[in-house]
Amino acid sequence: MATRRRFLRAALAVPLVAGCAAAPPRIGARHYTPSGKPLRRVRVSQERVIRTVAGLRPYRSSGFVVAPQKFDDKLVVHNYGHGGGGVTLSWGTSHLAVQHVAHTEHRRCAVIGCGAVGLATARLLQERGCDVTIYAKALHPDTTSNIAGAQWSPASVFDPQVVDERFYTRLGASMRFAYRRFQNLVGAHYGVRWVSNYELYDRPPLRDVVHRRFPGMYPEMRNLSPAQHPFAVEHALHFDTMLIEPPVYLPAIMRDFREAGGKILIRDFRDRDDLLSLDEPLLLNCTGLGARALFSDSELIPVKGQLSVVLPQQEVDYIMIHRGIYMIPRRDGIMLGGTFERNEWDLQPDAAASARIIRDHQRFFSNMDDPWA
Repeated sequence: MATRRRFLRAALAVPLVAGCAAAPPRIGARHYTPSGKPLRRVRVSQERVIRTVAGLRPYRSSGFVVAPQKFDDKLVVHNYGHGGGGVTLSWGTSHLAVQHVAHTEHRRCAVIGCGAVGLATARLLQERGCDVTIYAKALHPDTTSNIAGAQWSPASVFDPQVVDERFYTRLGASMRFAYRRFQNLVGAHYGVRWVSNYELYDRPPLRDVVHRRFPGMYPEMRNLSPAQHPFAVEHALHFDTMLIEPPVYLPAIMRDFREAGGKILIRDFRDRDDLLSLDEPLLLNCTGLGARALFSDSELIPVKGQLSVVLPQQEVDYIMIHRGIYMIPRRDGIMLGGTFERNEWDLQPDAAASARIIRDHQRFFSNMDDPWA
């Protein structure tokens, strides 16, 4: 009888202990975005890196150039110098650019460049009834736009200490047009979707000048306390933004352009005279960093940005920015950045920078509270 009682006590104890071991983790509102998506940890390791890439941002401290310039019987309209905001501003500055050709009698146009800015310019010209040919030395997937993280938010576009109110007026007009245009493209076909963005700080954040001046284009913007997010920092600024996937978006816009009768020709122009030898009377200069040599713009400089891309994680669907590092979850891989190297022309990724990017993201995500991990 005593043996039977000991057996029953032991049998009853097993599920009790097992039940304690399997107690569910504490999951709360802070583990979700405001739209209800789980905030999951990115698995970062050197073994998960699938590629390392670098690109050169076409940066001007006084901001982008959208302006006409006459050369004998040719009208050149410049649309370049977008810094880290080329994809974001592409439709907006292109809208400003095509207004300079709206009242000419000519309808044959050449667009120079086939990144996000060139493609947006070409499509808007087509919508005005123009016959458009794109000339470019590089096409998808080999443009600077392909490397862009491409969240909708103009980053590293200008120096606030240099620009004036006239620039902010043009920036605001460009942002509003682009913001609305990209909303028309949300969906799988163009690779555009809404995501939560978390800017993280160790001290109370001061909203940057773009956020302060144009808050209406950053929905769900709010400051979060540590109890309202799962990251190991004191302060977080949240807002929703659109994320554009260049490997999907760029070929989709190229298809639209071709289906509307547009032509794309591969050509690398030696100098300005070579460019002006084109037959078209209207030339839209969307050459990005190439405008420095073609049109002698010494203010235009390269700012190198480097990314380590790790295997995609379907469950990770938010953007994170903290202390010079950032994470952007594209479908073809999670982009981990980054660097901001002024006047650096070398497109080869730097091994030390790659190691730092991985190390810093490992440290950050290892401290993130992910109850599902």
